[in-house]
Amino acid sequence: MKALVRLFRTTAFKLSLAYLVLFGIGAALVLTRVQINVEDLFDEQTAQTIDADIRGLAEQYSEGGIRQLVEVIERRVRTPGASLYLVTTFSGELVVGNIAELPPDLPDQSELVEARYQRRGEATAHHRAMMRLFQLPGGFRLLVGHDLQDRKLLRGILRRALVASLFWLIAIGTLGGIIVARRILARLDKLSASARRIMSGDLDQRLPLMGADDELDRLAGNLNAMLERIEQLMAGLREVSDNIAHDLKTPLTRLRNRADAALRSASTTEHYRDALNDMIEESDGLIRIFDALLMIARAEAGYCSDFMGEVDAARVAADIAEMYEPVAEEHGARIELAAAEGLTFRGNRELLGQALVNLVDNALKYGANEPGAVVRVAARRAGDGIEIEISDRGPGIATKDRDRVIGRFVRLENARSRPGSGLGLSLAAAVARLHGGALRIEDNEPGLRVVVALPTTCADATRPPSAPVAPLATGFAAGTSPRAR
Repeated sequence: MKALVRLFRTTAFKLSLAYLVLFGIGAALVLTRVQINVEDLFDEQTAQTIDADIRGLAEQYSEGGIRQLVEVIERRVRTPGASLYLVTTFSGELVVGNIAELPPDLPDQSELVEARYQRRGEATAHHRAMMRLFQLPGGFRLLVGHDLQDRKLLRGILRRALVASLFWLIAIGTLGGIIVARRILARLDKLSASARRIMSGDLDQRLPLMGADDELDRLAGNLNAMLERIEQLMAGLREVSDNIAHDLKTPLTRLRNRADAALRSASTTEHYRDALNDMIEESDGLIRIFDALLMIARAEAGYCSDFMGEVDAARVAADIAEMYEPVAEEHGARIELAAAEGLTFRGNRELLGQALVNLVDNALKYGANEPGAVVRVAARRAGDGIEIEISDRGPGIATKDRDRVIGRFVRLENARSRPGSGLGLSLAAAVARLHGGALRIEDNEPGLRVVVALPTTCADATRPPSAPVAPLATGFAAGTSPRAR
């Protein structure tokens, strides 16, 4: 009983019931209209039959007068049928006919009307007929009509057809609604069971697809994609937590050891000053790491939508190249700029600059180890979007590591001995996603090419109303950046 009640409460059954009611109303209206049209057609045919009888009797009356008319009517009334005839004197006495008496209040020379009548030989039975009354010379009256019993029978047949049609419509519709509801309910039960397993902690579980490509399959597919994203975020959160625990432990330990060493061995003001400078430098490194994490989190959450505006990508690329030209000279390298004109898009200039700072810093760190090395900064239009490219001639990144390297705190083996936190590429990727674009890591043959692909129009990210928003990427304005790769 509970299962049946649950079935009746499903949306599918309610929709089926609603469609059933609509179809029932539509069928009733159609059959009612059919009945009306059939009755109108029957009445029209009856009127034509009566008119034909009247014309025939008029010819008989013209040829032989009242006597011949009475003889013709006597022959006709002896033949069973629906035709009705009656001839009376002026005083109402019956001359011939199959009707007991004239219907009351039937006017002479009337239009065709519907009236009740009684057949001769029937004491109580009354019928309805279409009839017309004429006044003949000599005071005689002639009534010609047609019984409507056939119309009554036809009306009954149509009404029974209407009731039967509605009955079968309700029966078949209810049965179809139950079948559809059961199928949908079974699929929803499977989806609910999978959802419960997921909520219990089995994040590898996915909602089942039936292969029908209907709305439930599309919904399940979208939810599965959402679960994939959630699983990735959870895995990233676990990895970030582990990386923070490992990568921050070293500088914090170093900071403590230097403070402890200063307390134990420092004997002069100069020794204390040097120890404090070392501690400040370590603290600045920790602050840069947390600033980078904050920027990545805010960029991925879309908290920068209030700072979107028209940005000239070529101008940003030129500023970065100019800012890093002295740094490149220190490495014995040079910055090569190739920026097209008119590369404007809607975005956050400060965040884009911080991302490019990280990429150029990486290129100089890993791709400018030899005198005469070139780091290329290019900005160009690509289809409907804009691409900003930072390329070098260094060792590059293996294909298998290119997806992994954009994760937070991910550092490859050849980068372990160099300063950095492994957040630069992650920040650049987050900035690209914020603008509706993507970060591509490609082979420069030799070296590495990193491309920031951006659309020319960017929908503002939705920011939770309670989240505070502050200007980001202050490192770009100061000319500093988190060390990446």
